[in-house]
Amino acid sequence: MATTETKVSGSSTVGLSWARVCKECGQQHDSQDSHLYEYQDEVDDELVCHICLQPLLKPMDTPCGHTYCFHCLSSFLKEQDFCPVDRQRLQLHQCRPSSLLVRNLLDKLTVMCPHCAECQQTMQRCELQPHLHNRCPVFRRLREEAEKRKRPSWNELKGRKGDGEGSGDAKHSATLSRNSTRDQPEPGLINPAYEEGEEDNNSLRSSLVAEATVVELIRDEPGEELGLRIVGGKDTPLGNIVIQEIVRDSIAARDGRLAPGDHILEVNDISLASVPHTRAIAVLQLPSLLRLTVMQEKGFKLRDQRSDQNQPTSTGSPGSHSPHSNATSSNNPGTVLQVTLVKSQRTEPLGIKLIRKSDESGVFILDLLAGGLAAKDGKLRNSDKVLAINGHDLRHGTPESAAQIIQASEMRVNFVVMRSAEAQEEGGSSRTSRRTPEPQYFRRRSTYMKDPPGGFSSQEKTVSLKKEPRLSLGITIAGGRDCRSRLPVYITSVQPVGCLHRDGTIKRGDVLLSINGVDLTQLTYNEAVSVLKAQTAQSQVVLRVIQTLSEESEEDTEANDDELDIAEDSRDDTLNWTPLWTRWLGLPSHMHWCRDIVLQKTNNESWGFSIVGGYEESHGQQPFFIKTIVPGTPAHFDGRLKCGDEIVAVNGATTVGMNNSSLIPMLKLQKNKVTLTVVSWPGSLV
Repeated sequence: MATTETKVSGSSTVGLSWARVCKECGQQHDSQDSHLYEYQDEVDDELVCHICLQPLLKPMDTPCGHTYCFHCLSSFLKEQDFCPVDRQRLQLHQCRPSSLLVRNLLDKLTVMCPHCAECQQTMQRCELQPHLHNRCPVFRRLREEAEKRKRPSWNELKGRKGDGEGSGDAKHSATLSRNSTRDQPEPGLINPAYEEGEEDNNSLRSSLVAEATVVELIRDEPGEELGLRIVGGKDTPLGNIVIQEIVRDSIAARDGRLAPGDHILEVNDISLASVPHTRAIAVLQLPSLLRLTVMQEKGFKLRDQRSDQNQPTSTGSPGSHSPHSNATSSNNPGTVLQVTLVKSQRTEPLGIKLIRKSDESGVFILDLLAGGLAAKDGKLRNSDKVLAINGHDLRHGTPESAAQIIQASEMRVNFVVMRSAEAQEEGGSSRTSRRTPEPQYFRRRSTYMKDPPGGFSSQEKTVSLKKEPRLSLGITIAGGRDCRSRLPVYITSVQPVGCLHRDGTIKRGDVLLSINGVDLTQLTYNEAVSVLKAQTAQSQVVLRVIQTLSEESEEDTEANDDELDIAEDSRDDTLNWTPLWTRWLGLPSHMHWCRDIVLQKTNNESWGFSIVGGYEESHGQQPFFIKTIVPGTPAHFDGRLKCGDEIVAVNGATTVGMNNSSLIPMLKLQKNKVTLTVVSWPGSLV
């Protein structure tokens, strides 16, 4: 048996600061160092790392049968290329996370709260982080003191708005745990979602809570996708690199810590704060280990301190903000509920079967076992979507990760679930909600027309060629009116055996307008394929396409094209290839498909999104884009708005030509319902 040594006593809180304390283990250590814990019992030698001689953290198994902490092993292999114990040749990508059994044994090790001078609680290691954020008085005090020092007054914020700067980003950055050099407000950023109305003096929310955190992802294969769709970049109105979507069953989805709306600040110590979109793609395609520093929204912190004692306020749970959870009951997707199950003993099963769905990410309740604790409680129902358990965000989680959280829980298990309107009606609710209709897409109206954002444009090309009737054009296509986001028909590859490859004018990513005068812009995928086959049989083919352009500097463009060609050519499945998000920005307005999204709310809560764009002296007229969607708000629970969506109209009134000071009042005047007309392009896949 190994006796572990306490690295930091934790007996005194003198000199502690929120900026320096680790948000996971509560100790003070460098961000690159391993977490520190005060273990209360002797730990079996089999659970001790051979490098740091401490209980394993994120254990990794080597092919030769040894187990090390992930941090220890990755640091060691940066200098060496062999196993520390038997010196067999070894690389990090050959290692695999240890079994669930080993991780469970490590999670159950007993530790003491590092702030034992005031908080003498002991718990399992996996429960320390929730304890720190929800129950530890020292941790809560440090966080509140830091927020008070950083948070400006509401009058100061409103004064900034009058100076032509968006008030939301100032309030937004006031609560971030990151370097002050990143806290500068961005010109043109407005946050009507965060604005507090003049009459809203007794609002329950006080400020946004956001934190910078480090997430490490490992590619098993160099070309494997992380499963992130991203938008933004310094060459776009968004500025920052923002996660738009997490792809189901991907590396990022299985990890579970990243979520849509997270801003990626750094990758492997490479700053993404001021890089163009294509450069960010190249950095995120680095092989093996990626260390992402991301800024994550946590939602609004409660102002009512009595509620604050009963509800966690700083977790990633979208349902930990009870005012928003209750207020969303009028939204189309359904009602958010909090249910706490109390076990008679720690090992008592809850009697819940969890599943995943093929058409939607997340964890759902399949069945409640008769006689089980959940069935007896009666508050959870079949088909409820599990948003969080004990403060752990499961919007993109798996049944396995949910089961692990439940198994590691103490006597109380807190669920945050979303119940659809149909389920409420089946349960006898008096609510008269109806199924949300399928989104109706429509061509961008003439009153909504606009030029592409600054730095983006498009040009039309026409290719006329004579060919043998049986000779193929040599292109593959995707898109069509029936695809997601109503993308136009575009070229995914130009094969070297076709006549278009020899011509060299048509490129991958070009949008097809017509062939031999037949319009392709309003066809479904299958219709477009049929037309192309029919027209290709002719001896004369006239093809019209649109190519979108980005006006980056020549050096950046050449470098990025080289990087992207390498990445794109490594993928064999050309049918799944999609253009980068920035390519869609250059399309002319008449090629856009819009849809109306209706948001509803109650009381004086915020809509829950921030916006960039509008008129700026340095950039001229820019479209309005969604930059942030705040957890626990109507925009978040509705689920249809995405970061990077362009807002083209509000309640039918076009936003084209508006500046910030015109759009803010328009959104604030909408008390309980607003209709947003948006154009949504899929983010770039990495």
